[in-house]
Amino acid sequence: MAIRKYKPTSAGRRNASVNLHVEVTRTTPEKSLLRPLPKKGGRNHHGKITVRGRGGGAKRRYRMIDFTRRDRDGIQGEVVSIEYDPNRTCHIALVQYADGVKRYILAPVGLKVGATIVCSSDSSIEPAVGNVMPLRLIPTGLNVHCIELRRGSGGQMCRSAGAYAKLTNREGKYATLVLPSGEVRRVPIDCRATIGQVGNTDHQLRRLGKAGISRHLGRRPITRGVAMSHDAHPLGGGDGRSKGNRPPVGPSGVLSKGGPTRNRRQHSSDLIIRRRTSKRYGQLR
Repeated sequence: MAIRKYKPTSAGRRNASVNLHVEVTRTTPEKSLLRPLPKKGGRNHHGKITVRGRGGGAKRRYRMIDFTRRDRDGIQGEVVSIEYDPNRTCHIALVQYADGVKRYILAPVGLKVGATIVCSSDSSIEPAVGNVMPLRLIPTGLNVHCIELRRGSGGQMCRSAGAYAKLTNREGKYATLVLPSGEVRRVPIDCRATIGQVGNTDHQLRRLGKAGISRHLGRRPITRGVAMSHDAHPLGGGDGRSKGNRPPVGPSGVLSKGGPTRNRRQHSSDLIIRRRTSKRYGQLR
């Protein structure tokens, strides 16, 4: 079992559970694929806090992930190890190609050490787990992840632990995908995707159990808006606890629950068949 619960020897341990990462086969990362990752504490280049609740946490180094794999067309690669990545929820796989090049990729469910993967636009390649192929060559009904939105842009959708999209059908120059959020959208058939489901599916079952674990992850406490003064937050001030008859918002007045976060007019919006929520999302009365 990948999730373990220990005896409640303390208040923090009582409600906590631990992910054992049983799929991981190597604990030291590949040095040539590491980059420094400085912390910004949620501050922009002016030093102003633009993202609240960030700061502290354990020191990390970034693992260079190959989301495109287009320069590896037709070159077979062997999975050397499955590793833990502190910068994402899923595990990563170290792949060594026939020409000696090493790359990190997202590790799907069922990918084992010693397995052979390939990235190709050749229809003769079998759609096995870990292979990257254009959507026009992937059989309908299969689960895919790390999907491109535009040809050559690299995998952008379904990259977190346990995520996958189902390829339902193809019509004309578009393929239809059902995303984990329930959204149904069309994607050009020349866009590439990886076969399978993203690994570390038990990630969502883990419970932190105490505030200290959140601090290790770089998450700081956030004061409630209703507990602030009226000049520090739109929901602050007043005698007693009062929200002023308005929906939950952030310090700048932006809706914090259910509000729109994307531009009203984007080209990709034309390709959405069914949204994950109603078209009137965010309109709180």
